[in-house]
Amino acid sequence: MKALGLFGGALLPAAPALARVLSQPAGAHGEGSGEPFSYAWLKGMARHFAGQRYHSHRLDLPPAIDDLSWDQYQGIQYRDDEALWADDRDAAFRMQFFHLGLNFHTPVKMHEVVDGRARPIPYRTDLFDFSHTDLDTSSLPEGLGFAGFRLLHHSDWERDIAAFLGASYFRATSASLQFGLSARGLAVNTAMSEPEEFPEFTHFWFERPADADQVIVYAFLDSPSVTGAYRFIIGRVSGDVIMDVDAALYPRKPIERLGVAPLTSMYQVGENSRRVAWDWRPEIHDSDGLAIHTGGGEWIWRPLVNPPQLRFNAFADHNPRGFGLLQRDRNFDHYQDDGVFYERRPSLWVEPRGDWGKGSIQLVEIPTLDETFDNIVAFWNPDKPVQPGEEALFAYRLSWTGRAPRPSLARCVATRTGLGGVVGQTREYFSWRFAVDFLGGPIDGLAGDVEVVPVIEHSSGRVEITSARPLHAINGYRAMFDVVPPEDDTTPINLRLYLKRKDNGEPLTETWIYQWSPPPMDQRDLHNPTHL
Repeated sequence: MKALGLFGGALLPAAPALARVLSQPAGAHGEGSGEPFSYAWLKGMARHFAGQRYHSHRLDLPPAIDDLSWDQYQGIQYRDDEALWADDRDAAFRMQFFHLGLNFHTPVKMHEVVDGRARPIPYRTDLFDFSHTDLDTSSLPEGLGFAGFRLLHHSDWERDIAAFLGASYFRATSASLQFGLSARGLAVNTAMSEPEEFPEFTHFWFERPADADQVIVYAFLDSPSVTGAYRFIIGRVSGDVIMDVDAALYPRKPIERLGVAPLTSMYQVGENSRRVAWDWRPEIHDSDGLAIHTGGGEWIWRPLVNPPQLRFNAFADHNPRGFGLLQRDRNFDHYQDDGVFYERRPSLWVEPRGDWGKGSIQLVEIPTLDETFDNIVAFWNPDKPVQPGEEALFAYRLSWTGRAPRPSLARCVATRTGLGGVVGQTREYFSWRFAVDFLGGPIDGLAGDVEVVPVIEHSSGRVEITSARPLHAINGYRAMFDVVPPEDDTTPINLRLYLKRKDNGEPLTETWIYQWSPPPMDQRDLHNPTHL
């Protein structure tokens, strides 16, 4: 968090003009040269409206579009020739807009910024191609508004590289041009007893720099608890989408759990979590782990799971260097999905800028039965709660990439779990096996006479049958151990592991952490064969 302080009336002169912009109907045409606009002006507006009563932006849509099915809604296409900046041959980007309908009920007002002045981009039905639907466009009112926008790059005018649609959600692609996980502008009170609040981006402004392969997008965020001013500088580097984000937040009321730079993904089933493994595909997930580069320089890998009950974990840190939800497993054979290609899904890495202070990276894992529900959330929660009358400033970079940052130490590339014990021997008690594979870093080419040992910590129960040995199939190492849980206790057990050299204690791998929930006693089947 870069700054935290009281705001007062000294920065409010821009509010009346900005209020005019906000109150314009979604289809309004700009007059003259437009209204003056800058990021400082936008922050002044957000600060001003934080002191005003919140009013819902949701619109009761005409039945003609409110009742559309998913396929019908997908049939509404924005016309290519009407894209913003489509008439400029030198433009690096173009914008197309999404229509309201389906689950998208909040009109979002769009503006173009030219020479420091903003003019509205009006909604018109003739901007869209409705030929693939049965929609009677005569029933749609003028000035209805847009739902969001998609961003196209000159390298391929057919496929979008980013999209902002629904509340404050947005997504982008890596070089594979595959969409996957999402980000949000802000999370408010996620995984608490009270309902979660979903702030909305209600206004966007688009500015095209004249001399750079990038575009600047500004956004106004609004909700019952907070307003916000956002600036996204969006570019493309080696096929990856890079976003430099500045966020200024102004609470309307105290927020117990503020989620900064929130990431949202899906994990149904994988090598280590097979609770709902009834699909024919071996693995189904957009991300397979949470990676953290702590302020102290430690690299942590936390494999994701699909838990039987909601699971919440917080990892305390001070000025984190980075965190993200990654898709490390890039092997098609592990997914076998030739329709959505999970192995191509981008990872999303958050790199804080400036002093974020003390807080925690928080991870929420929610049970899911299928892949259409995003059940994973990760974000930064500052240690000091924000209060009304304060300004909270955050700056960070979002990298949508297939080449997420890697530790200099060996990284975890697979986690597998299953029933413990010794093959060929009768099991006398229940235990659970963990096999964790590491690759790269100092273990790549490690001399054969160097003894490698696992360092394992556990919060309860006991650990047995430990080992660390070369895994020649991947030119890496595999650590294995069993966890014996306490009897009649299903309290989650926290595990921590890394490999080190025995001779000098030098760490060889990043730190693997895990939380395992032992099953109830009546589900601890030993599965002993009858011939033993």
